[in-house]
Amino acid sequence: MAAVADILRAHWPAYAAQFGRLIPPEQRAAVRAMLRCRTPALGGQLYRCGCGQHHFTWHSCRHRACPQCGFDDNQAWLAKQQTRLLPVPYFLVTFTVPEALREPIRAAPPLWFGALLKESAGALQDLAAPEKHLGAELGLLSVLQTWTRDLRYHPHVHVLVPGGGLTANQLRWVRVKDPQFFLPQVKLAARFKGRLKAWLQREHPAVFAQVPAKVWWLKWVVDVQPVGSGAAALKYLAAYLCRGPLHPAQLTAGDGQRVSFRYRENGGAPKLCTVSGEEFVRRLLQHVLPKGFQRVRHYGWLGAAASAKRARIHALLDWRAPAPQPSTQNSPPVLCPRCGQTMALLGTLPRGPPGADDG
Repeated sequence: MAAVADILRAHWPAYAAQFGRLIPPEQRAAVRAMLRCRTPALGGQLYRCGCGQHHFTWHSCRHRACPQCGFDDNQAWLAKQQTRLLPVPYFLVTFTVPEALREPIRAAPPLWFGALLKESAGALQDLAAPEKHLGAELGLLSVLQTWTRDLRYHPHVHVLVPGGGLTANQLRWVRVKDPQFFLPQVKLAARFKGRLKAWLQREHPAVFAQVPAKVWWLKWVVDVQPVGSGAAALKYLAAYLCRGPLHPAQLTAGDGQRVSFRYRENGGAPKLCTVSGEEFVRRLLQHVLPKGFQRVRHYGWLGAAASAKRARIHALLDWRAPAPQPSTQNSPPVLCPRCGQTMALLGTLPRGPPGADDG
């Protein structure tokens, strides 16, 4: 089975030579991290078994684009969010943009990504505010995703929303009338488009002039799905947070020229995608986020400054958050590859010199 680091070692030099200074610094940093991940360049630990066998384990890079890292962070985030799920029906709302808008977003991701998160949350709050829809403020957990399952560029936002909200005077919790219906999708899509267009015209008129005019007269798409207690949706979202868009197990081959990986379309049969090595590098790296950008945001009464509102909601629902489960993130014991017994730690190995194993 191919490994992402091996593919990068084989194809990154040609890719870097072709695109040179056009490659963003954060993509170069991601490649350096992935090439060093679990190699002597990052140091590690030495173990010994009673049978005499020695074993090395190398440290992880912990870069959020690395497909080998992030599992523990995902699980810790998921455990924390599960304690915040209210005893109400939940909905998963997905905001997408027309294909013609993808290239403008790719050209200036720091400008667009924050706006996609903010304006999608604003559209939900706008539509939920009138009493004919809900008449309350929402609490939103928003996650930015930039890829399709075959790694093409497709920026969109997932929002996990409790089916209810807090009235403006904070005296009542208003529950949705139907646990299978939240807000009208067509109106939500139109509001999202309107807010994003107004933001761009107001804040970045030069960028607005570069967006194809047809973007604004096309019908945009927002999908609203009931997701029961929200627990399964949280697991779905957790998979996007602390690791890259490709799981190592999806890779099936890398012959020095082409790379193949498995994926599954929504509700469809498994498929196999085969591309050139350099195209695979391009598809993988285009999803590296700008430095410092947080793909997860909380809005409304789930925001960091809204603890008093959350306490009020808990009281109205007569509900108390469950105690956090004891951490299970401790590393499992290292077992001897020869006899299977637990190995003893002998010591820590230092990092390699700068530039070691950078490829």
